[in-house]
Amino acid sequence: MTAHDRATGSSMSRAGLRFWSAVLAVAVFLIDVLTPLEGAVAVLYVVAILLAARTNRRDDTIVAAAGCVILTISAYLLSHGLETIASPALRALVSLAAIGITTLLALQNHAATKRLAAQARLLNLSHDMIFVRDRGGVITFWNKTAEQVYGWSADDALGQLADELLQTQYPDRREIIESGLLDTGRWEGRVRQRTKDGAALTVDARWALQHDRLGKPVGVLETHTDVTDRVAAHSALVQSEQRYRRMFDASRIGVVEEDWSKLRAALRSLEIAGTSLRDHLAQHPDFVRHARRLAGITDVNPALQAMAGADRASAFIENVERLLGADDRSFLGALIAFAEGEPFYEGETELVRLDGRKVPVLFTITFPPGPDGDRNVLAFVVDITERKQAQDALLAAQAELAHAARLATLGELSASIAHEVNQPLAAIVTSGEAGLRWLRREVPDLKEVAATIGHVVAQGRRASEIVTRVRAFLKKAPAQRDLLEISEIVEDAALLVARELANDDVALTVETEQGLRPIRGDRIELQQVLVNLLINAAQAMSGQPGPRTITLRAGAVDGENLAITVQDSGPGIRPDDLPRLFDPFFTTKHGGMGMGLAICRTTVEAHGGQLAAESTPGAGATFRLTLPYSQEHP
Repeated sequence: MTAHDRATGSSMSRAGLRFWSAVLAVAVFLIDVLTPLEGAVAVLYVVAILLAARTNRRDDTIVAAAGCVILTISAYLLSHGLETIASPALRALVSLAAIGITTLLALQNHAATKRLAAQARLLNLSHDMIFVRDRGGVITFWNKTAEQVYGWSADDALGQLADELLQTQYPDRREIIESGLLDTGRWEGRVRQRTKDGAALTVDARWALQHDRLGKPVGVLETHTDVTDRVAAHSALVQSEQRYRRMFDASRIGVVEEDWSKLRAALRSLEIAGTSLRDHLAQHPDFVRHARRLAGITDVNPALQAMAGADRASAFIENVERLLGADDRSFLGALIAFAEGEPFYEGETELVRLDGRKVPVLFTITFPPGPDGDRNVLAFVVDITERKQAQDALLAAQAELAHAARLATLGELSASIAHEVNQPLAAIVTSGEAGLRWLRREVPDLKEVAATIGHVVAQGRRASEIVTRVRAFLKKAPAQRDLLEISEIVEDAALLVARELANDDVALTVETEQGLRPIRGDRIELQQVLVNLLINAAQAMSGQPGPRTITLRAGAVDGENLAITVQDSGPGIRPDDLPRLFDPFFTTKHGGMGMGLAICRTTVEAHGGQLAAESTPGAGATFRLTLPYSQEHP
């Protein structure tokens, strides 16, 4: 039934009550006037007033009462007139009194009903489910929100047992809850209920015990708030927190949780004018040290505690400055990333254990977004001790292989070395013999003798330089990073392979730009790279008819790098071999080790450069070595 239907039905009911009230009043009047009944028939007007009062309209009650008074007086006057003042008059007064008392009670009841209706309307405005039940648990009031949430209309719910209708599940025994309600008059708790559709609800219930005028419990007002979504969200949050805690504690990666909110406030208070944040922080190391102390640690997982040699989180937090080291510059980069809104910062540093041992670590600091992100900064720390040891072992193995390659190269260069050493020795012998002849003359020519001695000294120094260069080339020593002139390295490499190239009828052309800036690196390692590339180029043309040429060029390619190219006129490199050319143990030569080019690339990359190969089959191969200039002034 719609609201319009209910309103229409209510109007028809009121009209009917008014009609029957009027009919009854007229019937009582006729009986009182036309019949000889001596009783107080007029008292029946009370029924007519009660019928009018059921319309719940104050005006209807007053109109009905006034009409009944008029009819009572009219009937008395018509039947007895003004002469008889005896028992008929007394009966008339009793009737009027009954009419007045009934009207007064009806009006009071109407006022009370109106107040209750107003209170019920207020309860219907509540966002909570509200219903009233008697001491037996039977529902006597059911508000609009209860209808909407639970699904039962007021007509369906009224008269039902609340616990059975809602299938209520209590956190404790029902008897204990009722006992507490009777003792205190109130009870609050969380219960589970079901709707008409069978959906489960979790509600916060608040009960208030109602008493009559004598203080006897007569009913219970129950107010329920649906917290199903809130409980589900809280449960999900608890599960998420538990899951995070399990991962935090069980992770083998070190994790530290920090609060950077104070650090954010300190950054905002900085007054930077005419300079960048990085430059400002570099000029104010005291602020960086102060900011580091503001990054408070809130928790440390067991993996990081073990990494630092701490037996508990508090031991790590108390010694954090000692553990992270006083001169750790990685915090500056993290601070700048944090200030510039970067999502994370990665770096490498050393963790100083409580026993003093240094542990190399990689770390990533994440800066979560949102207003609370500064309070939940996470740093993930990985111990890379084994990786460092493996890198050191790899570098040592590479050094061994490079030394072995140099020894192998020595065999190929032995004829060239012998030829280079033999030349200054022969020149020394020739100059010495000439000097003796000048001395044996009757008149020794001292000027010529001095000249020949000068030739002897020069050739001796040349021989010494050749021997020194060969020894340095073969020497197994740690890599040195010196300022080097690339023209000198190119010249030394060309001299080392000159004899070998001559034996293979290979013509070497060296083209070096003037004024090239120096580079920083190891002379012997770079010399070895060029020697390997030149010998490989010569061997690639071995047995090839026609002219065999190698062009060695050194020149600038941009403002920050220089390039050295070794170009031959051989058959080139097959396309299938080109992608694997620098792989360890890959070789195209019969009996080759496959380590020469791999070592060359590793050496060049260790110098911050690149080594690449280009080839067109039938048109020779070109190896391009790119090295960065030194940023220092020589």
